[in-house]
Amino acid sequence: MTHAQPGILAPVPGHARFMEFVMAPDSDTGFAVAELGSLDVDERTVVGFGPALVAALGRSIDGLRPFPALVGPGCNVPSTQVDLWCWLRGDDRGALMHQGRAIENTLGSAFRLDRVVDGFKYGRGQDLSGYEDGTENPQGDDAVAAAIVRDRGPGLDGSSFVAVQQWIHDLDHLESLAPDERDNVIGRRLSDNEELDDAPPSADAIGEGLMFVAFGKSLDAYEAQLRRMTGEEDGITDATFRFSRPISGGYFWCPPVAEGRLDLRALSL
Repeated sequence: MTHAQPGILAPVPGHARFMEFVMAPDSDTGFAVAELGSLDVDERTVVGFGPALVAALGRSIDGLRPFPALVGPGCNVPSTQVDLWCWLRGDDRGALMHQGRAIENTLGSAFRLDRVVDGFKYGRGQDLSGYEDGTENPQGDDAVAAAIVRDRGPGLDGSSFVAVQQWIHDLDHLESLAPDERDNVIGRRLSDNEELDDAPPSADAIGEGLMFVAFGKSLDAYEAQLRRMTGEEDGITDATFRFSRPISGGYFWCPPVAEGRLDLRALSL
């Protein structure tokens, strides 16, 4: 029986390590990916493959594409697409470090670790701005329907796509704003987390954190949201850019699992 990677729909962990890898030139990526597929996968790990890696394996995944670089009025959304992404999840930073070392050793010389970002859960799941994060996220069956691929056949059903961005906040600027103006930037009240009915068109109704991870059955909904944020449709730039800016962006395909390991049939592995 094939399932989604357990960490995709699990609650946000206390700590996390985000690892990004690029393929080494003239390396046996197929062997390294097969070795990665031999590891046990539970809530502690989510693995995603970038479009160039899938192409290097001689395969394609319908809907997977490089992250778009976008420029709008007063904003810049960069693409820093890499080949392999791992989200390590847990409550012990030391355990995450050793878990990451094990993945590096498994991949060997076929991949080079390009970037590591350590993250943590703030409060009850708030963004560092103090506003609650993930308020609009669907729950239960709705979350499964939104995040997980189905009806596409063996090796694809149970998979997911993910968009990953790192954002850098200017918290001093945000905190310099009057409380009402700050609420209008976010699109909801800090006091009770209620969405504002009369929020300006530029308000951000999501409340993004420093490391933004969005899973979906496709990348289309996320990309449409991102393009709206940059003002591509109406020329109105999202107010998030007043106090925050993205410094990275990547799209990945997260294969399903079978019997506790990555199901790589869609990659012929």
